[in-house]
Amino acid sequence: MRTAGAGGLGGVEGAEPDGPAASGGADPEEAARQICLRLLATAPRTRAQLATALRRRRVPEDVAEAVLSRFAEVRLIDDAAFAQAWVESRHHGRGLARRALSAELRQRGVAAEQVRAAIGSLGDQDELATARRLVAKRIEATRGRPLPARVRHLVGMLARKGYPAGLAFQVVREALEERQHGPDTEFGQDAPSDLDNVFGADIAADAAVGDEWSAR
Repeated sequence: MRTAGAGGLGGVEGAEPDGPAASGGADPEEAARQICLRLLATAPRTRAQLATALRRRRVPEDVAEAVLSRFAEVRLIDDAAFAQAWVESRHHGRGLARRALSAELRQRGVAAEQVRAAIGSLGDQDELATARRLVAKRIEATRGRPLPARVRHLVGMLARKGYPAGLAFQVVREALEERQHGPDTEFGQDAPSDLDNVFGADIAADAAVGDEWSAR
């Protein structure tokens, strides 16, 4: 199966207009093959995505199944390979966590066992390292804002990428503490108590922000 970066791993929406697959006596199976080949020429697709495209073009179900089975047999479509490429591209390129990646693959019709296998290539330490990298890239842009606002901004960014609330708060606190103790500290002498207050009982009530992504 062809592989591609994040920009090339997409859906089929808008790729094929609605309408009959064959007209003027054209062979439906050949028409179905051409639809699939055109889509695969632009980006890898899952079997479910191609099946959706064929239904939109009114390809008979038995014809679609025969064509898709043949494409799978010769590995022109390979959902396991698609899922692995998706995880590698979207995690390293966009910083998405396992929860977000699982949801995206399910939306594209990848079977649960194939999703689990692909997601299994990422461990807890991979997610932690990526979350830290994301916060390090964004934290400077929050400088000068009130501390609670900085925390909510950074935690919200991680939440939208699928990171659980506990990990998000941990990483954000670590990043702020590093800046607190550095030679060019951004905080005054009350910084320790300020951080304790922000990450104390009051902010715990906002832990639901960690579920913000899943509600999108």
